[in-house]
Amino acid sequence: MLKNRAIIQASSRSEGNSRMIAKHINSNDKYDFFDLNKKEILHFDYDFNNRNDDFFPLIQELIAYDRWILISPVYWYTMSGRMKVFFDRLSDLLKIYKDTGRKLRGKSIALISCSEDEDLNEAFEIPVKLSAEYLGMTYLGHVHAVIRNGQLTDASKIDLKKFIEQQ
Repeated sequence: MLKNRAIIQASSRSEGNSRMIAKHINSNDKYDFFDLNKKEILHFDYDFNNRNDDFFPLIQELIAYDRWILISPVYWYTMSGRMKVFFDRLSDLLKIYKDTGRKLRGKSIALISCSEDEDLNEAFEIPVKLSAEYLGMTYLGHVHAVIRNGQLTDASKIDLKKFIEQQ
């Protein structure tokens, strides 16, 4: 039986703004939580000399969930480096762990970004959306949360509530 939902946080700070959002949306403990900052995930390697890192064990855990909620801060107009490396490593599931990669089909993925700016380039979500489509996953959309003075704005709390209720 599949577990329902996993939050995958991809920030360089385990207890930063992304974590605040994770706690906010998970106040009723519906989600299991995974922090990419606590994992050693090496960059993609065409020779696959990175097999002994934490990527494949993490994927084996995540495969049990039918819905992934990704949370990333906005760094230089795009997802965090940790999130980018995680997505790059999904290539392993197309090359050397194909049976595991096929298990992504039919799963769902959603994206939450956060920053201090209200304006976010609409292209932010494109890599996640297209990757989901390529992998046979259902893309559930994106919401951007704004942080002011170390707190979620009231508007962002409302947006997050609506977004999570749709999940």
